[in-house]
Amino acid sequence: MSTDKHYQGLINKYREYLPVSDKTPVITLNEGNTPLIKAENLAKKIGLDAEIYLKFEGSNPTGSFKDRGMTMAVLKAAEAGSNAIICASTGNTSAAAAAYGAKAGMKTFVLIPDGYIALGKLSQAMMYGANIIAINGNFDEALERVIEISEKYPVTLVNSLNPYRIEGQKSGAFEIIEALGDAPDYHFIPVGNAGNITAYFKGYEEWLAINKSTHLPKMMGFEAEGAAAIVRGERIMHPETLATAIRIGNPASWKQAERARDLSGGEINSVTDEEIVEAYKMIAATEGILCEPASAASVAGLIKANKANKVNEGSKIVCILTGNGLKDPDNAIKYAGANVKKTSADMTDILKAMNI
Repeated sequence: MSTDKHYQGLINKYREYLPVSDKTPVITLNEGNTPLIKAENLAKKIGLDAEIYLKFEGSNPTGSFKDRGMTMAVLKAAEAGSNAIICASTGNTSAAAAAYGAKAGMKTFVLIPDGYIALGKLSQAMMYGANIIAINGNFDEALERVIEISEKYPVTLVNSLNPYRIEGQKSGAFEIIEALGDAPDYHFIPVGNAGNITAYFKGYEEWLAINKSTHLPKMMGFEAEGAAAIVRGERIMHPETLATAIRIGNPASWKQAERARDLSGGEINSVTDEEIVEAYKMIAATEGILCEPASAASVAGLIKANKANKVNEGSKIVCILTGNGLKDPDNAIKYAGANVKKTSADMTDILKAMNI
């Protein structure tokens, strides 16, 4: 193990809490160690007298929380002798898989729903050298196909059904406890395939068991209304939402998410696209953080819960912002509500455009 003191990724930092050995190859892009930002302006804006923190996972190497799980999934694939990995993706998983596959020297195959992936994410996977196959179907159908392929051919599945993905992603909970000195009172998080809420709760449970925290937070998960399978209690055959990262109608970690909800005394609810956009714009305007639309489901959920008097004043609240807004520039431009003013290079015209 290296003795360098600079941060070297979550495997090296949390090795004793992860299923790795001294012989496990470490394949890292120095993921994790993402900022936990106190959101005082946001708290004032939504009228909640509480400590709100935003865990900005968009600071990960490929711009989303998926890097936490992918470092574990790919290194375990390498440890097992695999030369190829495969995933279905709405975007972020494909970017992470392709990046870590490139780092490991593996061939990466990605199945995506044609026309339902943000261009920023698609461009990442392309640049990292993934073999991309766009199917005429949705994410759930793509996932069914890659599961079948991984069972019949020598290629490792790296979707969140891979248990090592959850192991890597639970590290986010460790970082939150370290930053706050304890677990928060509430943990708000977007829910798509439900792997992340599962992983965070696993991390909180494990550190509570060894007395690194004193309690479990209430796990508050929020699906997009047009893809709210867990809320409705049934698979959504044709999920629809502008938040493409959570446009999933049959979450792979459905039961685990319900377990996290039930054992923590939290809830899984849904938010509309309009509520997501409102939160998306609010986060950027009040805190200077550009997340991708799906990320804003956590803050949209907080706003909804606060209006319903489900959040105690004076509490500590963490909202997970799962991905970087630069992954989806089209929606950023669409919803910014600002026009670019064009003028000559003359100072008089520039000042006029500035309304000075």
